[in-house]
Amino acid sequence: MKPTGWFQIGWSSDLVAGEVKPMRYFGQELVAYRTGNGRLVVLNAYCEHLGAHLGYGGSVVGDDIACPFHGWQWSPEGRNTCIPYQKATNRVRKIGTWPTVERDGIMYIWHDVEGGEPLYDVPSVFDMFPGSGSSNDYHELGESGRLETAELPIHPQYAAENGVDFAHFKYVHRADEVPTVVNREFGEYDFATELALNFKRRGSDGTIEDVKGRTRALLLGVGLGFSHADGVGSICSLSAVTPVDDERSILRFSAWASKEPGEDDTRVAKRQRSAVGQVKADIAIWEHQRYTEPPGLATAEAAGFRDIRKWARRFYPEGDLGSGAAEQTAGTDELRAESTS
Repeated sequence: MKPTGWFQIGWSSDLVAGEVKPMRYFGQELVAYRTGNGRLVVLNAYCEHLGAHLGYGGSVVGDDIACPFHGWQWSPEGRNTCIPYQKATNRVRKIGTWPTVERDGIMYIWHDVEGGEPLYDVPSVFDMFPGSGSSNDYHELGESGRLETAELPIHPQYAAENGVDFAHFKYVHRADEVPTVVNREFGEYDFATELALNFKRRGSDGTIEDVKGRTRALLLGVGLGFSHADGVGSICSLSAVTPVDDERSILRFSAWASKEPGEDDTRVAKRQRSAVGQVKADIAIWEHQRYTEPPGLATAEAAGFRDIRKWARRFYPEGDLGSGAAEQTAGTDELRAESTS
């Protein structure tokens, strides 16, 4: 539950300028605050003076956060900048910092158990899929385009493997048919896939018509899954699973609906809720799922699962894999043999 990568910690609108919030991710107590000029800052939670939690009663002073216990101030870089009752500051102690970035109204932090700097950037979802349009072509998220779960026993790997699991569309999402895999491409830190998914809908005159849909997805690490789906208008979305500790994660989903001629707010919200409903169907499976290694796979799906599990290993610290890495390698060999039998 400690993969390396960017992970969502909320939406930008959740934290206004001058606000302080306690957070807990990857088994660590954190504090997030927004400076007076709007910069997002995330630090380890405890003051290096006497250990007060900065997220409970801490306040923003310009770019810094002030401890509620004795008023010591700490910079976005974790340095002590003020001790109110003496001129000198503490130049030795430093609070741990977390790299942050904001895109499309989403707040992200970078996690690496070894403290490494970010290996890649987070682009805008509207720059990922050629032909999807710019942010100006989509409505704001609004409440109907957002989902945030409670802490659930869901691993980020579950959402990542959805990218190769074409068969579940028919049984989980009630698609009329199993989609066709058009393309799969693994990069160093991302994985792109495209599915052709035809479905039926009722037209304005009551007749049933066939619609040719297409879904393109891009995984960025194992924590972020972006997609663009078209058919009846377009939806750009982000599925983000962020571990809270070694047992549970919070899943967030964002769905941006395209601006369509003559479409009112009710119809926009309906399309967003439909997208959210698809993710809820996945969650109903994931929160009761047991990760199986090696899995018993059908021949048609074996290559996809084998490849994505091999690709995903790069995001887990080698020391944490331990004997599990050997088991996974052995499981891959078994999987190959099983898929050809």
